[in-house]
Amino acid sequence: MRSLPIRHSIAIASALVALAGCQSLQTSDNILGIITPYKVEVVQGNVVTKEQAEAVKPGMSRAQVRDILGSPLLTDAFHQSRWDYVFTIRRQGAEPQQRSVVVLFDGDAMKSIDTGGALPAEREFVASIDTFKTSRNAPPLALTEEQIKALPVPPKPPAAEAAASAVAPTRTYPPLEAR
Repeated sequence: MRSLPIRHSIAIASALVALAGCQSLQTSDNILGIITPYKVEVVQGNVVTKEQAEAVKPGMSRAQVRDILGSPLLTDAFHQSRWDYVFTIRRQGAEPQQRSVVVLFDGDAMKSIDTGGALPAEREFVASIDTFKTSRNAPPLALTEEQIKALPVPPKPPAAEAAASAVAPTRTYPPLEAR
């Protein structure tokens, strides 16, 4: 039996080491601690907040519930009296979230709503998915009384210029159609 030349053996060993390295790179979150691969942000379903759930009352019609909560993610042909609002989000830098809200109807009137636990308020929800917390510290857009008083007073235009600017110049336009 003939043995492989040393170059072939080195090439095969190098290929096996490279393939083993590829497997370990796929299982880690970053490559060599430097490069972090991009992960797609996945948002599915309808966000139902605490304020929306409190606005929905038993006896409301399906149209009224749809106006407040939006269209349900799931409507089952076999369970027409049940609407499911499911929401999931996975975002880099934020905890994954999943919620399920079930609305039951009796005919066209809403019978009950099951939130599956406490729902976040709208501001709480936005804060929980906001990954740019440090860049959101913008200064207020309104001036305080002291800042307004500290502003320089703009110069007043002379009376002749004010009177001339108040009267609009007369303009003549050519006719739109040839006569």
